[in-house]
Amino acid sequence: MRRITLPEDERLLQKFLEQRKNFFSGDLLTQTSEIIERVAREGDQALLDLTEKYDGVRLKELKISQENLEAADIDKQLLEALKTSKENLEDFYRQQSRKQSWFISRGRSLVGEQGRPLERVGLYIPGGRAAYPSSVLMTAIPARAAGVEEIVAVTPPSPEGINPVTVKALELCGVSEVYALGGAQAVAALALGTESIRSVDKIVGPGNKYVTMAKKILYGQVDIDMLAGPSEILIIAGEEARPDFIAADLLAQAEHDPEARAVLVTFADDLLKKVELELEKQLEKLTTAPTARKALDSHGLLVRVADLKEAMDLANRYAPEHLELLVKEPLAAAGEIKHAGSIFLGSCSPEVLGDYLAGPNHVLPTAGTARFSSGLGVEDFLKSSGLIYYDYQELKAESRNVALIAEAEGLTAHARAALIRLDGSFRNRGKFIYD
Repeated sequence: MRRITLPEDERLLQKFLEQRKNFFSGDLLTQTSEIIERVAREGDQALLDLTEKYDGVRLKELKISQENLEAADIDKQLLEALKTSKENLEDFYRQQSRKQSWFISRGRSLVGEQGRPLERVGLYIPGGRAAYPSSVLMTAIPARAAGVEEIVAVTPPSPEGINPVTVKALELCGVSEVYALGGAQAVAALALGTESIRSVDKIVGPGNKYVTMAKKILYGQVDIDMLAGPSEILIIAGEEARPDFIAADLLAQAEHDPEARAVLVTFADDLLKKVELELEKQLEKLTTAPTARKALDSHGLLVRVADLKEAMDLANRYAPEHLELLVKEPLAAAGEIKHAGSIFLGSCSPEVLGDYLAGPNHVLPTAGTARFSSGLGVEDFLKSSGLIYYDYQELKAESRNVALIAEAEGLTAHARAALIRLDGSFRNRGKFIYD
């Protein structure tokens, strides 16, 4: 991992921050666009051909039957762990606010909003030979809590089929419409629809760069959760923080992907060296060491700052996906954080709790986008419609103001639509909506 000291190495830090931005290359855009266009043109046949090309699996049908979902068998202890995660997440998302209908009155007029859940949502669940049941739980449960009626899942197949752990998680969450499909072609199918897959209103869930690019291209045709980049963690550690805990948490992030970002910021003497030694010690026994080491070598950073304030300032500049506060008073420190996907308080709150079962979502903003966005939650599956009711007297009081603004914009028909109702021949003699 690269070491820097602030403020002397400010230019190196700035370069590191710039490298985090989500840039999409021309080749990636071209390749993904070609996949989307083929799905739009050929429908199911394109999905079958592209699945064989990219996943090495020739499918007879895309949909996974209810019988196959129910037949999935996994270790009993793992099943209990998934159930515990499900219960924790359900409890958390019950507490999140739902967009309720509301009104305010002005005399005999009413304005407000009517809240409704989305009708049909698509979950992208990474797969292939790996299993990501946590992504099922993190996407399906807040959608259910919001009241979404139709939840569809896509997940890439392997020659052995869909991983049974993923299948079991889908069954636990009540997701019965599941397709063996991944990559940009899966996003295209969910957004555009094919002969066998009806289009959805929104697509959520993590995926590779092709999945992300497809979301970017198809946004507007369908809503998306976010454009997620490589996973990342920033740890602020004080004198009392344990080097072995820090190293373990950095490695837990680094093993995700060679592009993952793992950063330690400290004002404690000798902690950086101790963490470096601990990283090497733990890497020797880590099965994912090649991936983790590449991530640390390419994108890891050890930062020495003068004090806690400087560390907090850096965290706010960085706006990390995951932020660990391994300091004496983590709750007080959290109050100084303006930008972070999720914040983990103290040495007994490792980031992996957030990955699997604590409650807050693990679908989080990356690459500094925590400056303006939040993790996936109930609100992402809700929308609202404005409601407006005026009676004649309220219309009469406001219509000339409407006309003045409309005429200032050169929209004379807008002005007439308000004033025409004041010609004396029309009276709204119905009961007031509250009567």
